[in-house]
Amino acid sequence: MLVNATAMLQAAVKGHYGIAAFNTNDLEWTRSILTAAEELQSPVIIQCTRGAANWQQGFKVVKDIVEDLVDYMKITVPVAMHLDHGTYEDCFEAIDAGFTSIMYDGSHEPTFDINMERTAEIVKLCHSKGISVEAEVGGIGGVEDGVASNGELADPEECKAIADLGVDFLACGIGNIHGLYPEDWAGLSMDRLAEIKALTGDLPLVLHGGTGIPTAMVQEAITNGVAKINVNTDLQVVMAKATRAFIESGKDLEGKNYDPRKLLKPGFDAIVDRAKELIVDFGSDGKGWA
Repeated sequence: MLVNATAMLQAAVKGHYGIAAFNTNDLEWTRSILTAAEELQSPVIIQCTRGAANWQQGFKVVKDIVEDLVDYMKITVPVAMHLDHGTYEDCFEAIDAGFTSIMYDGSHEPTFDINMERTAEIVKLCHSKGISVEAEVGGIGGVEDGVASNGELADPEECKAIADLGVDFLACGIGNIHGLYPEDWAGLSMDRLAEIKALTGDLPLVLHGGTGIPTAMVQEAITNGVAKINVNTDLQVVMAKATRAFIESGKDLEGKNYDPRKLLKPGFDAIVDRAKELIVDFGSDGKGWA
């Protein structure tokens, strides 16, 4: 059974560890994530953007894949099905599809007041259905499904205003970006994180753009209140690298290795291995029902 993400993230804040939120792109991707989480007995958030949902033929298909795999694989750890960077309209569609957790990304709305109004509406609806809610303040750099931002640092007062609406966890820009990080990246602003934390209390905070941030820096952010770390590009890169290596070695020409189950297996094995590394880095291994 899928759960919402509130309890696992509150436990993470108290236990000073982070929970990985891995984006999924298809059934095999989801299976790989679940395999890693189950082997390490870690709670996990599986999330999906609108673009990835369109690729998989809709939010309901994505939710059904995750739910059916949890059942078929006899997964024993908590698993949340989360909408990542949802627009206002996406939220209602994902709710109807059975997602157990929703991110309304109002950071790109024309005004902060619109972000506030729509976040309040989504919180009220989701909480009436037992669904957890993530909101966002301050743009995250890079591009995520067409939503771009310069990555400004979030305003702590705006973070408090959104937090006071009753959201369950909050994404806030602290210098992080989506995708691969440039060589001249300035790093995370721990000072801004501390300012936000001082005003939002025990509310779990979310670090978007987890790919490429030095492990020690992520762990410092976790110590300072980040409980959810989003990971997408990282798994895409290791999957592509392993698949390329298999093909460049010529193994795809041996026997029946053209079979996609064999051709793509090294890539999905790489996802399992990398997801396990990140789970350990974030400290959620062994915290299945903490």
